[in-house]
Amino acid sequence: MEELIPWLYLKGVSTGDFSEALKALLGVDAPGLSATTVTRLKAVWEEEFEEWSKRSLAGKQYVYVWVDGVHFNIRLAEDRQCILVLMGATAEGKKELIAVADGFRESEQSWLALLLDVKARGLAIDPKLAIGDGALGFWKAVRQVGPNTGEQRCWVHKTANVLDKLPKRLQAEAKQKLHAIWMADRKQHAQEAFDLFVKTYEAKYPKAVECLVKDREVLLTFYDFPAEHGGHLRTTNPIESTFATVRLRTQRTKGNGSRIACLTMVYKLMESASKKWRLLNGSPLLGEVIQGVPFVDGIRAQEAAA
Repeated sequence: MEELIPWLYLKGVSTGDFSEALKALLGVDAPGLSATTVTRLKAVWEEEFEEWSKRSLAGKQYVYVWVDGVHFNIRLAEDRQCILVLMGATAEGKKELIAVADGFRESEQSWLALLLDVKARGLAIDPKLAIGDGALGFWKAVRQVGPNTGEQRCWVHKTANVLDKLPKRLQAEAKQKLHAIWMADRKQHAQEAFDLFVKTYEAKYPKAVECLVKDREVLLTFYDFPAEHGGHLRTTNPIESTFATVRLRTQRTKGNGSRIACLTMVYKLMESASKKWRLLNGSPLLGEVIQGVPFVDGIRAQEAAA
C-alpha cells in the first residue's frame, strides 16, 4: 500500500478515486481509503520530505553518483516539472538517494543550486565519478562545485540519441556496433569499435556520428575504474529503472496537482524502491578507488603492466 499510493498519485488518479482504484487493483476486499485519509497521508509525507531534504550529510562519502532529470506534468502549472534526482554509492557499495529537488528544464543553475545545497549540509568529499546524460546542465554545474569528479556519459541515453538520427532500417545494425564499443574488454578495442562506427556512417549520416563523437572520451571513462563496477557505471539505470513507467519523456499522464505534491511522491517512490537496491558488484574495491589506486582497462595498473 505504501508503494502503491504514490504510484497512483503520480499516474494522475485523484484522491476521491483512490478507493475505487485500489479495489480494481487489489480486489473487493481491499481496504478503503477516503479522500480525507489520502489527503492526511500526503500531508504527513510532505513533512517527511521537508525534514529529509534538510538532513545533515556530514561524514557522508559517495564514491559514485548518478544524476538525471525526471519530467512530469503538473495540472496547475503551465510548464512540465523537472525533478532533479541525485543518487550515490557509499564506500560500502550501498546505493542511497542523496537529493530530490525541483528544477527548471535540467538547467545549469538548477543543478548548481542542488549541488551547493548538499555541500552546505555537509557533503564535503567530491565523488570520484558522476554518471549522467550529456544534455544535463549538471556537467557545467559540477565543474564549478566538484572539479575533480570524473565524467561518464550514460550509454542508454547516448544510444537512443544516436539511433534517433538514423533511418529505422539501419538502427538494428547500428545498435550492434554501438554495443560493440562499450562491451569491448579493453579501451583500445573500444576505440577501434568507435572508429568503425564513425567510418561506417559519417558520410551519409554525419549528425548521428557527431552526436556520438562529441562525447567520445567521457563515454569510455568507466575503463579507468574496476571492471566489476563497469555495469553500474555505464548507465543511469539505478534512476531509470525506478521511473521507467512514469517518465513523461516516453508517455503522458494527467499529472499532479501541485509541484510540492509531485516532489513528495517522487521522494516516496524512491524511498520505497531503495529497500530493494542491492550492493554494487565488487564493493570491496571501492576502498581502492577512494585511495586513488589507478585502474587500466578495469584492472589495477600494476597488474595490467605485469
